[in-house]
Amino acid sequence: MTTESNEKIRETVRQGYAKVVKTGSGCCGPKSSCCGGTSSVKTISKKIGYAEEDMQNVPEGANLGLGCGNPIAIASLKEGETVLDLGSGAGFDCFLAANKVGPAGKVIGVDMTAEMVEKAKKNAQKGHYANVEFRLGEIERLPVDGNSVDVVISNCVINLVPDKSDAFKEAYRVLKPGGRLMVSDVVLLKSLPKSIQNSVEAYIGCLSGAMMKDNYLQVISKAGFKNVKVLEENAFPLDVMANDTTAKAILDTPEVSAEDIKSAENSVASVKVLATK
Repeated sequence: MTTESNEKIRETVRQGYAKVVKTGSGCCGPKSSCCGGTSSVKTISKKIGYAEEDMQNVPEGANLGLGCGNPIAIASLKEGETVLDLGSGAGFDCFLAANKVGPAGKVIGVDMTAEMVEKAKKNAQKGHYANVEFRLGEIERLPVDGNSVDVVISNCVINLVPDKSDAFKEAYRVLKPGGRLMVSDVVLLKSLPKSIQNSVEAYIGCLSGAMMKDNYLQVISKAGFKNVKVLEENAFPLDVMANDTTAKAILDTPEVSAEDIKSAENSVASVKVLATK
């Protein structure tokens, strides 16, 4: 992709997530996650690995149901650690991480959508989180010092980044030696039809921005990470999005035929990946 097309994607994603802040809906439709069907935020969160306790122990409005997994559950966070959340949204995973690392630890959330950062800061004030900080910035150019964090987490966000290689290189840069990367994300098990790959609506819906699983893992390794492992993989059939606004937008796009949608069935999976520096 060209620099111009990359910036166009970023701006489209920004606008999509700014709308989420205003409407309280996920990137695929009302009350939905970017990786699940239309449902309540609470139901979606339970399906992707969050416990009832998790949802009760964060400020109201922090959980927008935008994830595709629970990176905190298997990140093995320890008290006193510094955690960086890539694409922190309204702060849900940051607050869960803060509860794990305690007052001696620190959590930094980075998001490129100003409205999300503002909402997250208000949530932090509301929940009295003194050890959480939110910064406006892009994942490919993190506003974070090198060798400064113990753990990098991300939840259904890197699939939206135009240059995933730069994203993982940046994650590697900011981690301390021995630091850990723990991401939940969407990957492809087989190629999507060209019409869906080129759909802006599909990109916002976390589909056309996703990489083939093997390529995704290779990008992480090429960034310098060792011990790259898929800890969990779940199929993500497109029919779970049948009633979502994103799916409808894709279906209503003249270039995307019903046959294209059908052929894309079972092409997408959500994965949890662990790696170390």
